[in-house]
Amino acid sequence: MKYLSTVFMVIGLIVMVFAASENNVLANADSSKRDNKVLSIAHRGAAGYAPENTMAAFEKAFEMKAEMLELDVQMSKDGELVVIHDTTVDRTTDGAGKVGNLTYEELKRLDAGSHFSKEFTGEKIPTLGEVLDEYRGKMGIVIEMKSPSLYPGIEQKIADTLKNRNMDSPTNSEIIVQSFDHESLKAFHSILPEVPVGVLLDFNPDGVSDQQLTEFSSFAEYVNPNKTMIDKNLVERIHKFGMETYPWDVRELESVKSLIKAGVDGVITIYPDYVMKH
Repeated sequence: MKYLSTVFMVIGLIVMVFAASENNVLANADSSKRDNKVLSIAHRGAAGYAPENTMAAFEKAFEMKAEMLELDVQMSKDGELVVIHDTTVDRTTDGAGKVGNLTYEELKRLDAGSHFSKEFTGEKIPTLGEVLDEYRGKMGIVIEMKSPSLYPGIEQKIADTLKNRNMDSPTNSEIIVQSFDHESLKAFHSILPEVPVGVLLDFNPDGVSDQQLTEFSSFAEYVNPNKTMIDKNLVERIHKFGMETYPWDVRELESVKSLIKAGVDGVITIYPDYVMKH
């Protein structure tokens, strides 16, 4: 009996050591994930240097070695997924009218570059497919569903576009889909649960509650607030709920510095080279 007791004690010690080792591996893996350099995510491409959401802006971001592109997707009148931020074409092209009221052929004829500089005259509104085909394997891509309530079925359209290119099971966060419309995000998540999604948050003076973070963590891998909401405490809380954070609309070098100090995982900025400078 004494011999058996000794055997059981040894087995118990082995189990405890193994469990501790496994916990250390998990802790180290999580720490390693957090210790990775902060990702540079080009907001609408390198939109500080080229017209936003155009191939010129995306190419500039690639040249600057940004890790990811961020772009906005809407839908034309005839169902084409097009890359443009505003729900109208007035600000960023030489045309006028709502994106959803124009066919792809009409959108394709617009000049989306000269408003930024004569140097970019003739730049076009690209399709989501064109951007994916050009930059898949070169950079990660963050797809924002812009005003999805205006475009019923856009979640399925985006999912189909990814599936048709075998990009529906990305690794290393090659594709992220995000939106301010959290119900739309849930709908997309139900279609393609393998593709990570990010919750976009505009500035809210009340901050983000644990109740909200609990809800977000049930379907999202990222919480991406306006940069003005970020502090070390919020970043730590987001991490505690198993998510990462890429704050957005960063336009000043000093903002990048403070965000990195707060512990963010990536920075969505129109100046992707700012992140590399830190």
